Amino acid sequence: MGSGHGHSHAPSGHAGAQHRWRLRVAFVLVGAFFVVELVAGLLAGSLALLSDAGHMAADVVALGAALVATRIATRPDSTGRRTFGSYRAEVFASGLAVLLMLGVSVYIVVEAVGRAGSGPEVATGVMLVVGGLGLVVNLVSLLLLRGGAADSLNVRGAYLEVVADTVGSVGVLAAAGLIAATGNPLWDTVVALAIAVFVAVRAVLLGREVVAVLGQHAPAGIHPDTTEAALREVSDVVDVHDLHLWTLTSGMHVATAHLVCADGADPGRVLEEAGARLREEFGIDHATLQVEPRGTRSCVETSW
Repeated sequence: MGSGHGHSHAPSGHAGAQHRWRLRVAFVLVGAFFVVELVAGLLAGSLALLSDAGHMAADVVALGAALVATRIATRPDSTGRRTFGSYRAEVFASGLAVLLMLGVSVYIVVEAVGRAGSGPEVATGVMLVVGGLGLVVNLVSLLLLRGGAADSLNVRGAYLEVVADTVGSVGVLAAAGLIAATGNPLWDTVVALAIAVFVAVRAVLLGREVVAVLGQHAPAGIHPDTTEAALREVSDVVDVHDLHLWTLTSGMHVATAHLVCADGADPGRVLEEAGARLREEFGIDHATLQVEPRGTRSCVETSW
């Protein structure tokens, strides 16, 4: 006997869909400024500006992918084969953001090594103006995306992209000030390398979250032993086995378990109480529970 719900999933409560407008506005802002910064970086000969423009390009792609992913995630399944829907599209978009951030970091390092000892002339005035404008654009985007970063891994990936880009804009301003104060263009390369390290660290942290979801690890903050103990406390439940916990996408946790019950137990009441515990104590709304009489031989546990 099992408990759960059907295969259709309503998108109305989906975190990514709720915050799509934030992604859309941020995409327009960042996309427009990317063109400005790229042209300015080429004219100024600044590696810090070009590296920040490269990261801005990654932002544009990541935000665009996040927007597409939220649309795919909430699209009805016409094949009947995607029984969990297409919510994982958002996780893949977050993975793309990770790859883009790492790619930008590598590009900056390669360019910095290539410039070692050359000390090209850098137009600090252009750097200051463009860096200041970039900082304003990034701060506005941060305020937009911050509201959804805690709810959606997809939005968090875009948010971290913009966080890194904000640091890049600050770095551009710092590089311009240091060059103006010392006359040494080496500061442009040093700041660019610092931006690369920061971006790489943020990418690795986000990548760990993506791998945890794709690897079907237990959701963060939910330990299987604690969940099993809570299910054992349900009235008339004498044993719990085949417990599995994972995250489908941000805020959508899933559980399956077999509950062995005492003789004479009311299966309906056991299912209701167990489901309520999972919802209220662990935030797991989608649980598929199988109730088994004690001593039954109908359940055969898998070897994996």
